[in-house]
Amino acid sequence: MPPTIATVNPATGATLAEYPAMTAAQIDSAVATATAAQSTWATVGFEGRSDVLRTAAAVLRTREEQLSRLVTREMGKPLTESRAEIHKCATGLEFYAVHAASLLADEDYPTPADRSWVSYEPLGLVLAIMPWNFPLWQVFRFAAPALMAGNAALLKHSPNTTGSALACQDIFTDAGLPDGLFTTLVITEAEVPTAVEQLIADPRVGAVTITGSERAGRAVGALAGREIKKSVLELGGSDPFVVLADAEVEAVARLAVRGRFLNAGQSCISPKRFIVETPVAEEFTRLVVEQTAALRVGDPEAPGTDVGPLARLDLRDDVAAQVAAAVAEGAAVLTGGHVRDDLPGFYYQPTVLAGVQPTMAIHSEEVFGPVATILVVDDVDEAVAVANDTPFGLGASVWSRNVDAAIDVGRRITSGACFINALTASDTRMPFGGTKRSGYGRELAAPGIREFVNIRTWWALDSPPRVAPRSE
Repeated sequence: MPPTIATVNPATGATLAEYPAMTAAQIDSAVATATAAQSTWATVGFEGRSDVLRTAAAVLRTREEQLSRLVTREMGKPLTESRAEIHKCATGLEFYAVHAASLLADEDYPTPADRSWVSYEPLGLVLAIMPWNFPLWQVFRFAAPALMAGNAALLKHSPNTTGSALACQDIFTDAGLPDGLFTTLVITEAEVPTAVEQLIADPRVGAVTITGSERAGRAVGALAGREIKKSVLELGGSDPFVVLADAEVEAVARLAVRGRFLNAGQSCISPKRFIVETPVAEEFTRLVVEQTAALRVGDPEAPGTDVGPLARLDLRDDVAAQVAAAVAEGAAVLTGGHVRDDLPGFYYQPTVLAGVQPTMAIHSEEVFGPVATILVVDDVDEAVAVANDTPFGLGASVWSRNVDAAIDVGRRITSGACFINALTASDTRMPFGGTKRSGYGRELAAPGIREFVNIRTWWALDSPPRVAPRSE
């Protein structure tokens, strides 16, 4: 029998569905179809492309209930969060439908030429390797700019969200996107390394983008570099959440808990390290522990659930191992710190750790689950030093009643984004991405759509010059 991919409900451990995996020949055929479709799509004007994206946004909204239940059942986030993700996808599609033409308009440059300008032209086929934690948003935030730029899109999604991946393809198809222009490649976990290497090496594929772990990003980046192809890497984070002594502690603590435990802590840009100045550390810690302990853990489809299961059993066990190692190194569990064996599925109790030191492994690793760490510092200089003491550089937030002082602190922290008195979040209108081991390149806004184009320089003279240039 041909290999299949089974999806599992993390709230129960029960199998949801099985999907036939594609053979190498079927993948090659999909690439060929996408290549042919893209050559025609590139000639379609922005207005025609925009019509498709607007329709796709409408389709998303009409399918909100079935899509939200699909997402929740495949990866475990509460239904309220799944619904919010669907609306964000629709908004992202509409943003590019409206703005892509202006973002990719020719730009004139003043030179001695009679006319000189830059054009933004499609690269061809863009391969996307996407994660399970935001199974719709991650896809549409890549696909919307890629398609509006005139490219075709090939999606290699996480196996545990195969249903969501195929739903994305259905949405575009039903919105009128030409056949083959957006294709979900259903590939078994065992075949992923070989298939991805072959796709990146394929001359028909012009670029690759990945959202995932540092390990996966390193592999994809190396392959893209070998083939001299454009790549965008959006990888992990261990974002600092810096609470200064003059912060509004009650409000900040509430947002800290909300930000950390959204999606059961499975977000690359959630605040993971709470770095708190000594004068407010005791009160902040008390409030965070109280509110974390009050979170309702359980069935993500039930009303009132705050935190659902982790997406897979191995992910839950990894988080449990990280917490156990931290405790062995001297960290203290203030609340949580254990697997929820009383619940079916892959649950871990929301956890707050104190006494965390920069020398501990949990300080330098990304904890992709419902665990917050609190680090107490004496002053701003120490806060900055601790915030920067990480191999990652995705997001950061600084909290203070003095906004200008908070901005000054933020300028000293290395990150791809810095939010002042706000939780770090992606917004279609702003570029998103990281630095250091959090990756390179940008998604969203003008920089995001321009990652998927050839920036072409033009120099035009009405007649040939009398003298050739003396230098290249």
